[in-house]
Amino acid sequence: MFRKRERIEIKTPAQLAVMRQAGLVVARTLALVASEVRAGITTAELDEVAAESIRSEGALPSFLGYHGFPAHICVSVNDEVVHGIPGARVLSEGDLVSIDCGAIVDGWHGDAALSVPVGSVAPELLELSRVTEQSLVVGIAAAVAGGHIGDIGYAVEQYVRSQGPYGIVEDYVGHGIGTAMHMSPSVPNYGRRGEGPQIREGMALAIEPMVTLGAADTKVLADDWTVVTADGRPAAHWEHSVAITADGPVVLTAL
Repeated sequence: MFRKRERIEIKTPAQLAVMRQAGLVVARTLALVASEVRAGITTAELDEVAAESIRSEGALPSFLGYHGFPAHICVSVNDEVVHGIPGARVLSEGDLVSIDCGAIVDGWHGDAALSVPVGSVAPELLELSRVTEQSLVVGIAAAVAGGHIGDIGYAVEQYVRSQGPYGIVEDYVGHGIGTAMHMSPSVPNYGRRGEGPQIREGMALAIEPMVTLGAADTKVLADDWTVVTADGRPAAHWEHSVAITADGPVVLTAL
């Protein structure tokens, strides 16, 4: 997905300010879609909510048409890790739903994801989502100018490993973000401290842990988009776009 040796885009404070506007569109859209999650709603109906939200903000959807993707958001349910295509699927009580959204303002992208329980959900699924979200938090904290990309993956991995025998998806990783949704550098959710490109002020990174209740192996369904766990166990996905500043990491996609 990412080109080797591609130049890492460094943004000015003014450009990061526009990315913050795109991030707020994403944040508000995700909050609205999450509030509509309930048993009986279809994933296509959630996509319609997202489409209207993005349009009402005067923004463009990052996902629609991206390499042919046919929807405004990704909606991934239970064993679906990422890139689930909204459609006729009806959500059921006890599902865990991951929603990924991207938006463009004046040519600059924002990208974030969250996992939402449908009604009463098994405690192990709630804990899976909590661990994944908290691993994102510790990953963001490690995104400090002067450090290295490996510091982020190390922080995410060590936190997840400390919480139990979870799987950390390696086939799909975070990424740089800015004038394109996916840019260098790749940001894995595993790694070693001090390795990888140096983290520099003005970079923007989409950090996105994907964690499973079973093994980390994945496969892609016949639609050529939906990524599922190979063992059929549930997964969770949380993501934020983060700006690297002299004062530390700043989350661009948080309300």
